[in-house]
Amino acid sequence: MKNDRFSAKKTLAAILAICLVIAAVLPIPFGGYKKMWARLTEEPIDYTYVLVHGMGGWGESAGMNSITPYWGSTTGSISAHLRSNGYLVKEATVGPFSSAWDRACELYAQLMGTTVDYGEAHSKEHGHERFGRTYTTPLVENWGTKTDGGQTRKINLIGHSFGGNTVRLLTSLLEYGNEAEKKASPDDCSPLFEGGKGEYVNSVTTLCSPHNGSTLFYVVDKGKLVETALSVLFATGGIGSLYNSSLIDFQLEHFGIQSGTDDTISLVNGDFSNGKDNAFYDLSPDGAKELNESIKLVDSVYYFSYAYNTTKKSPISNHQIPISSTMVVLMPIATLIGRYTDTSASATIKIDDSWFPNDGLVNVVSAQYPTGDTYVEYNSGLEELECGRWYVFPTLEGDHGAVIGMNGKTEETRKFYTDHITLIDGLERIR
Repeated sequence: MKNDRFSAKKTLAAILAICLVIAAVLPIPFGGYKKMWARLTEEPIDYTYVLVHGMGGWGESAGMNSITPYWGSTTGSISAHLRSNGYLVKEATVGPFSSAWDRACELYAQLMGTTVDYGEAHSKEHGHERFGRTYTTPLVENWGTKTDGGQTRKINLIGHSFGGNTVRLLTSLLEYGNEAEKKASPDDCSPLFEGGKGEYVNSVTTLCSPHNGSTLFYVVDKGKLVETALSVLFATGGIGSLYNSSLIDFQLEHFGIQSGTDDTISLVNGDFSNGKDNAFYDLSPDGAKELNESIKLVDSVYYFSYAYNTTKKSPISNHQIPISSTMVVLMPIATLIGRYTDTSASATIKIDDSWFPNDGLVNVVSAQYPTGDTYVEYNSGLEELECGRWYVFPTLEGDHGAVIGMNGKTEETRKFYTDHITLIDGLERIR
């Protein structure tokens, strides 16, 4: 009996000793007791939603926004509505006609609060200045840093039209960096090109984005693309001068183009528009193919896409024609896109009748997902969503401006964004 009691005491002492060792060692990987406790008890933090406009567009900081908000248009500011419901929302303003690369660099600088670095290699290749504007205040405070509980302060990126190409490229650069830029400037390379930051982004959502380009590039003369884009976006604003510098900031100083001056002629007839470092080239199916080859999905990021269709099959041919609710300014474009094909031997990208359905600017087949990427057709029955693949929502009826509220219904527009944000906020968190 005495020996049994002695053995019990020894066992209890051993257990206590093990517990003391665990209590002493366990906090080490967490950074101490305080951080371990924070990780165990800290509530999930809110991620900021960052809205990125398309070609010819603007954000809240632009003068044009005081007349017509890009995000919300005739239905009122979407951002203001979402903020009133407790969501963290920011709007970026990047070059309206700049390339996806330049826009991604500008977006990164705004988010971080730093000077735009377009990259040594890229700038030399395209003949413009390496550095751009300086943003003294971060668009998103402490973006990418961690809380005491180990949660990364991430963002959810939402891009409309060419904004979708922009946010895809930014996300890819954050994770994978760029070898050419690291080699060109090993001593002062932008952190954007170093990679290893894919965890800064929680989700990417694209709205009517020309992932695979738009046949608009083939059916509308390149020199008229500027006016086409601005006419669409100004259709509800009653703006007389397309080049009023107090309203639209072209953000092309790195090309030597100053807004509101005669330099704006270079937008349609100059080194900028005749090169490949602009939205016009990235908008073409050939340019989009090149862009897609440089963008990779990030395994820790959720991807969503929405396509809209404003056409129907013609009763007299296989072509697509615009439905009656299509914005008047988009009807002729939708008609031209709805009949364009090129399956000739010389065509680098075969455009067949699957490209006919469109939203007035972007082909449905292009807005769904980038060719070659992994995708899943989204439906509400999916129980668990995975990162690193596209979830393609059913195509919705409407033209290119419908999703940002142009001539739309206020409640319907706001519900679209609230529902999508609710979906994202309910996803499993990836630390």
